[in-house]
Amino acid sequence: MQMREGYLTVTIEPLPAVVVGDTVTLKCNFKTDGRLREIVWFRVTEGGTIKQKIFTYDAMFNTNYSHMEDYRRREDLVYQSTVRLPEVRISDNGPYECHVGIYDRATREKVVLASGSVFLDVMAPPLSISVVAADTPAPFSRYRAQNFTLMCIVSGGKPAPVVYFKRDGEVIEVIPYSESEGGGEGWGSAGVRGVRPLISRDLDDTKQRKSLSLLDMDGKPARLYTESPARGHAPGLEPSPATETIPETVVSREFPRWVQSSDPLYYFHNTLLPLKNGTSEVRAVLTWTLNPQLDNEALFSCEVKHPALSMPMQAEVTLAAPRGPRLSMTPTRAKVGDTVHIIVQGFQVGSVGNEVFPEPLFTWTRVGGHLLDGSTEKDGKELVLERVPADLNGSMYRCTAQNPLGSTDTHTRLIVFENPSMRKGAQNQSNAASCNGIAGLTVAAAILTVTLAVT
Repeated sequence: MQMREGYLTVTIEPLPAVVVGDTVTLKCNFKTDGRLREIVWFRVTEGGTIKQKIFTYDAMFNTNYSHMEDYRRREDLVYQSTVRLPEVRISDNGPYECHVGIYDRATREKVVLASGSVFLDVMAPPLSISVVAADTPAPFSRYRAQNFTLMCIVSGGKPAPVVYFKRDGEVIEVIPYSESEGGGEGWGSAGVRGVRPLISRDLDDTKQRKSLSLLDMDGKPARLYTESPARGHAPGLEPSPATETIPETVVSREFPRWVQSSDPLYYFHNTLLPLKNGTSEVRAVLTWTLNPQLDNEALFSCEVKHPALSMPMQAEVTLAAPRGPRLSMTPTRAKVGDTVHIIVQGFQVGSVGNEVFPEPLFTWTRVGGHLLDGSTEKDGKELVLERVPADLNGSMYRCTAQNPLGSTDTHTRLIVFENPSMRKGAQNQSNAASCNGIAGLTVAAAILTVTLAVT
């Protein structure tokens, strides 16, 4: 900006956008044939209503004075009309003004003023990026297709970054929509995209054979004998609480009973949330109709482009169905009256570094009966059986892990051993009762003897 008042011209060199942490030099150039009185720099805030002095040069006394905080000392006088701001912050963003005063040539009592302004645009790169699944944990749908949503959260950028999604390394072609359009179920339905087919994938590569431990000799599903361990066994093979070891857990996997062959339509929208520090948070949402057989093991990434970044920032997730919960039981040798904890400690099958995503939902049931507290099922990563009775010996428990990509079960059998301390206590009570009975008979015999003697 340039202004001319008589013989005084003031200009400020324009500034490119800078990044937080950069050092910025503000240069105020002026031309005059008069005598300089002063130079004052202002930082303009509150939409121009407040002007804060940051530097003053007084030519009368040939001195300069800073109006900024002494402990920061953010300016450095390089020349009479130059101010340097080291390590700028978001709060330094905004307009700056340079005011120059000279003496009037006609009289020293009058000061002629002129000014120039410049806008300092301070950019900030995003501080964090993450990809999460919306509305999780969620169950697996066996009979109908369901929508699935990924949300990419990018925080701390100024200006707002550009966010886009990739699938298996290729940019996803999306259909933008507004939140008002996304309120119903219809906008996320599948359709034929016809632009670029998804990467070819064997539809059967995620299927697993049924565990051999669930098949009988003829290859048919075997019956799980849980309520009465001795029922259905050959004579002489009944399990003994004192000798039977806990068998391996049984893992089964279920896939959807519907097939969706067409490629999905990807719907996209983002929301900008201003933050108090002048930056913003962007939430980009990608929604499509999930096909577990195609989408299982697919790599989705969220990438961010921003003028303050030299290369894109990204976060990625691999969609993966649960692969059989790995269970642990404590105590390892449960006795009658103990409190038993069965805990999920990860998953039994899976490639190294590949976690289940999205977060699975864990449900516990007892095969062929209710849980110890009378309920039919419990949610969570841990099942607690308090003061287990002897009749739970041999009972089978099922842990179901499911997310929108699939469902898998792990079965484990509870073996309850006899509790010597409880048996000893029962024997002590029996012995005490016997002693009391003998003592009573002795007293009765003594009384009878005395009675006979008197008679």
